[in-house]
Amino acid sequence: MDIRTIDVNGLQIAYVTSREKLIIDVQSAIDLMATVRYQVDSNLIILNKSEVSDEFFDLKTRLAGEVLQKFVSYQTKLAIIGDFSTYTSKSLKDFIYESNNGTDIFFLTDEEQAVEKLKKA
Repeated sequence: MDIRTIDVNGLQIAYVTSREKLIIDVQSAIDLMATVRYQVDSNLIILNKSEVSDEFFDLKTRLAGEVLQKFVSYQTKLAIIGDFSTYTSKSLKDFIYESNNGTDIFFLTDEEQAVEKLKKA
């Protein structure tokens, strides 16, 4: 796992990259938050979609909701970047829409959008 910090007017955003999936279950999401807080003291995280388990995007598994709950509980904001147009599930599209209109988890196209959203969150 590699963590690059993006400084926006003194606000530290952690852009985390990895060759492995970083969110595969609730515990791995908690571990990610803890690692980022420990290493770069940030509660703002950007991840690539490829670093999140496919099960996360299948709402029937409830993983997305459980992970969202942990991020809210630990007061950490997450932006997942990538192409989400390939998903056809109406419930997932609704979840993404609602998340993007919230303040905790965002599904965006690129790093620039993620930085803009996180600096306002």
